[in-house]
Amino acid sequence: MTLITRRSLLIAGTATAGALLVPVGSATAAPTASGTQITVGSGETYTLSATTRVSRLTIADGGKIVAPDGYSLSLTVDGVETGQLLTATGGTATLIQAGTYQGDVVLTVAAANEVTYETLTFPFRQALYVDGDGVVRDKSVLAAVLGGKLTDSLARNVSITSTGECFDGVYVKDATYTLDRPTISLTGNGRCDFAGYGAAVVGDGSSAKLVVDGARISNKGVVRTGVISNDGASVVVKNSHVRCRNGVLPSDYQATVETPYMESVPWMLGLDGNVRATNLIGKNSTSTYINSTVFSETWGALSVEGGSGLKLTAINSHVGNTGEYGYGTYAIGDATVRILGSRFDVGSYATIIAGPAAVVHYGDSTKDAVAALNTELELGLTQAELALLPARNTVVNSGHFGYMFFGAGTLTLDGGTVINSERATFLNKGQQTTITVDGSKGARLNPRDGIILQMIELDDPGPVNVNGKMMNIGVYTEPTGDPTKDSTFDTTAVHTADSAATFTSIALRGDFYNGMRKGKNMVLAFEDSTVEGVISATKAKHRVSSIDSSTFYELGIVTNTAQAAVNNGAMVKLNSGSKWTVTGTSYVTALTLASDAAVRAPLGKSVTMTVDGATTAITPGKSYTGAITLTVA
Repeated sequence: MTLITRRSLLIAGTATAGALLVPVGSATAAPTASGTQITVGSGETYTLSATTRVSRLTIADGGKIVAPDGYSLSLTVDGVETGQLLTATGGTATLIQAGTYQGDVVLTVAAANEVTYETLTFPFRQALYVDGDGVVRDKSVLAAVLGGKLTDSLARNVSITSTGECFDGVYVKDATYTLDRPTISLTGNGRCDFAGYGAAVVGDGSSAKLVVDGARISNKGVVRTGVISNDGASVVVKNSHVRCRNGVLPSDYQATVETPYMESVPWMLGLDGNVRATNLIGKNSTSTYINSTVFSETWGALSVEGGSGLKLTAINSHVGNTGEYGYGTYAIGDATVRILGSRFDVGSYATIIAGPAAVVHYGDSTKDAVAALNTELELGLTQAELALLPARNTVVNSGHFGYMFFGAGTLTLDGGTVINSERATFLNKGQQTTITVDGSKGARLNPRDGIILQMIELDDPGPVNVNGKMMNIGVYTEPTGDPTKDSTFDTTAVHTADSAATFTSIALRGDFYNGMRKGKNMVLAFEDSTVEGVISATKAKHRVSSIDSSTFYELGIVTNTAQAAVNNGAMVKLNSGSKWTVTGTSYVTALTLASDAAVRAPLGKSVTMTVDGATTAITPGKSYTGAITLTVA
């Protein structure tokens, strides 16, 4: 292991101002009694050809100090990166701002690290750049790396602080590297968290294996992300704290869904905010959080965006939002999201499932489950570390919904998982779903509003094309009138695109509503379970007639009026050992009972069933289809 002394790396490429300045215009460099200073006048441009240390830097309004083509320039004062701001909203370039900077002033000239994402190229600057050969001095701003120990394979107890914009802490490209107990604080806006421009830690490339152990990461700013794994990288974060708070958007920023320009969450998700704590992107990238705390103020804590083959895992971690709105995890594409033995305290949703083939699992951190993930994901946990991880169940506390289906996906809840939510446990916005809840080891669903599953039409108005750009200015308008019957859609048959949910060995108290206007059935199966509530087709209506960005919080919130199905069948299968206690009038289109299953009313009441208007006995072992109404008297 090669020990790298940051002072020697810095001094080796540092000289006095006069020897290394290439003036354009009439800027001056003059020695002072306390050392060397640089002064750049109004309208002057100074090109600095090598890293330079001075005691004072003065830049007048309209003056510029820059690096040659192919290089970047970063300013640190007493070890803190500062002074750099974006030159334009939606742009990528930064410039040291006019002002006077005093102290240990270092101007670092580093080789360019240009990262292209879709249509834009971002000129990264980072305190520490690591590739397969170790620390790359020519691409690092080592003046911003303070304290601790730094080698080609390890950084221990280092501190990185930034108050400028778009400065990264650590960028690991196709290398195996460990960050041990780093402290990273970045204040000021980033620019793009789909590329990692302005993030605290980035692992990039299929050969990148980055371990972050005992970190303290605290960021504040627009898209000033904590941890990013990109393009096949494996990032393992353990025993760490990551917290990201919102910044202030540029006054002329226009909200968009175009990812190279996106700096705030699309409000159509029912969210607000402008920073995610983490992001997982690219192809075959993995992010694993173990015994860690990860919080965003709003928007999202553990995000997965685009790409394919992405795997996000949280084990024995505390995840959530400090603000009123936000999600714990996001699952898009074919992402695999696994949450074991963790606590989620979220504003809006535990997970947004955006599909089209996302797989999400919430369960216990059993020894066998963690050991299996250690092997599959090549986490590198030692036997001692595995032994120290206690087996825990997962608990979700949500200020709004449990899970929101914005796209198709598969969701499994098992072990001792407990979902506490103010509103519906499952909010399905017109998507194909496969939901499995296994209560045999104590899993429980506790929706405070008494709704377990709510199906509604997608209430996302979508972006609007403005001069070729997709902007977030749409308005959702509540449909009026009753839906028209689709004669080709069978409300009594199971379709591939239906919303399916299976509940095993669990006691459920709550309602299930299918409020779809277009053809999609709610298909429910109960095995060795009890359910007490209404299961019905319904007319779902938002509380307001239209929703825009100023009332984003109204999305997903509806009232229900149970009524006969039109294009929204409700199919119920009571398998062995299952009982449904009907608490209110329910309209279903198929009802199947095992020989030992039962439909009953609450104590002191009775339930009556009609099928296509004819009173019909409810007999165990039989199946019924058609317009079925169950009435409690």
